[in-house]
Amino acid sequence: MMIIAFRRTIAVVIAVFGISSLVIAGEHGKTKGGVMVNVYSYRQPFLIRPLMDAFTRKTGIKVNIVFAKKGMLERLQAEGENTSADVVLTVDISRLSALKNAGLLQSVQSDVLHKNIPAHLRDEDNQWFALTTRARLVVAHKDKVKEGEIANYEDLTGDKWKGRICTRSGKHPYNVALWSSIIAHKGNAEAEKFLSGLKANLARKPQGNDRAQVKAIFEGVCDVAIINSYYLGKMATNDKKPEQKKWYSALRVIFPNQGNRGTHVNISGAGVVKHSKNRDNAVKLLEYLASDEAQKMYAEVNHEYPIKAGVKWSDLVASWGSFKMDTLPLSKVAANARKATQLVDKVGYDH
Repeated sequence: MMIIAFRRTIAVVIAVFGISSLVIAGEHGKTKGGVMVNVYSYRQPFLIRPLMDAFTRKTGIKVNIVFAKKGMLERLQAEGENTSADVVLTVDISRLSALKNAGLLQSVQSDVLHKNIPAHLRDEDNQWFALTTRARLVVAHKDKVKEGEIANYEDLTGDKWKGRICTRSGKHPYNVALWSSIIAHKGNAEAEKFLSGLKANLARKPQGNDRAQVKAIFEGVCDVAIINSYYLGKMATNDKKPEQKKWYSALRVIFPNQGNRGTHVNISGAGVVKHSKNRDNAVKLLEYLASDEAQKMYAEVNHEYPIKAGVKWSDLVASWGSFKMDTLPLSKVAANARKATQLVDKVGYDH
């Protein structure tokens, strides 16, 4: 009956919100009748299917996944107590914080999650938990920018970079999180000064995704960009689009602010839905995703940084070198998201 109810919910969600794709994971593992966990995911199916299949093989718990590009919060609000979702998987601290602030998650007390996930990468009320991190890097053309020319994010506001920087929209959650971290560390006035200076040095109007910024460097549109480390791994290993390997090969990878607060990191993470019908299985899934086995898969398959200490990075990620991470609690970063968005408008960053 639970499976039927889940499928009915899926039908409603597709009809109302236009979910772009649906994947049922765990089909290849042995399952126990009626034992399942239902996942709403912003993460693309091909990124998480291996993890979910491995969880099913290990536990016998089937994983049903609904994938959506946007609108997850609104979906959960519309479904209310009738939702079939047990777990939300997403990227970016602002999305997780928004789910919590909307009252859509519940607190989870788990010794495993507390042991495996550093305090600054989980909610103080135990409503969301990081599963991987990705550094918000500065990348530069290796032949046009010398080693050591850029040490901090703040250096990008210097006159020497006028007309040489590319970024995606200032309001994209990945950038909002970075701006929010600057507000948290340096205050609103300094963050506004930074954004104004960065805007003045843009080579073009903010556009495209992170990979598009790397392409722009390769094509000579700009020399410097701000991107997530995760995309570097995907480009460097992209056999289906080998031109992206050429884009990657043109880059110098820079971890900013190593002499002070550290490089800003964002996360992929998860939480247990407030009205979960399979809460115990949901917690088991989160604990598995924070385990050595799953963390190794995240590292090797997706080229993300594990959140669990002692798990080896992929060889490619390790080749960029070790770095100092900004350990400001991400809850404090998320608290400044609205201010950051307002600053983007105030300085006209996207115009």
